[in-house]
Amino acid sequence: MASKYAFTQSLKEVRFLFCHTGEASAATRTFLTRAYPTMKKNNPYTPILMREAAGTLPKIYARYDFGKEKSQSLEGLSDKQIEEAVTTLVKNEI
Repeated sequence: MASKYAFTQSLKEVRFLFCHTGEASAATRTFLTRAYPTMKKNNPYTPILMREAAGTLPKIYARYDFGKEKSQSLEGLSDKQIEEAVTTLVKNEI
């Protein structure tokens, strides 16, 4: 699992947006509770931001070199599917 969260060098920031009480964000909250410590341990100098706001649909943003961003909706995904989506974003280079 450790190598799964070793971010690419061009990744500058990862942002998770989700609702702190909404049912649509439940899998995202579960994923972050489980995976955040591992991601932070493997990438201590890369900011991993968690933005909670009422009524927000779950989404992830990855910011790379030169301000390029990619995002993906996490709405309706299971914990495992969220893990795959995050892994794809943090390993990709733009």
